[in-house]
Amino acid sequence: MTTTPPPARLAMLTLDCPDAPASAAFWSAVLGWDVVHSEAAYAMLQGPTHAMGFGTVEDYEPPSWPNEHGSKQFHLDLAVADLDAAQETIVGLGATAVDPQPGETWRVLLDPAGHPFCLTKAENWG
Repeated sequence: MTTTPPPARLAMLTLDCPDAPASAAFWSAVLGWDVVHSEAAYAMLQGPTHAMGFGTVEDYEPPSWPNEHGSKQFHLDLAVADLDAAQETIVGLGATAVDPQPGETWRVLLDPAGHPFCLTKAENWG
């Protein structure tokens, strides 16, 4: 690894979606982050070290999962203590579990706007 400081650091990521306030509310409930801005066109969450934005896009088309005929573009990996409990809670908040699941040690869910994200055991992350 180099000792040269990196030229940038991740401060925020932004997701396109059909309804910025609704996406912000969903991810706020999942991550426990505060909604610090919310209007029809744009909403933002603030976490302990990073922020997450949501931009309303007219005629939004969600990524596909699995990505046989489209692109998932990117996904988030979330560390959880208990896969079953976390999945149940997050599905209750509005996520959808994909079927079939691709593995046994993680779960793939879709947020209400169709973005895929994974739940993984926190112990796997050190």
